[in-house]
Amino acid sequence: MESLMSYRGRVRNGVIVLEPPATLPEGVEVEVVPADDGRAGPTWAEVFEDVAGRAEGLPADASINHDHYLYGTPKK
Repeated sequence: MESLMSYRGRVRNGVIVLEPPATLPEGVEVEVVPADDGRAGPTWAEVFEDVAGRAEGLPADASINHDHYLYGTPKK
């Protein structure tokens, strides 16, 4: 069975430089898969941009007193 190892590195001047102590035999075949940049999908702002600011029929102070309207706490 073939053993797969994972190495990290960066591209410098167009060449992949592995972080030490990575040493591979000369001529070994490798597969390079770029690391995820952290953006697996749209942000919440992008998801809700079509409906943001479109709520109708809410009191003018709803953003400040949302706990009052949701849970009955005293108004601010």
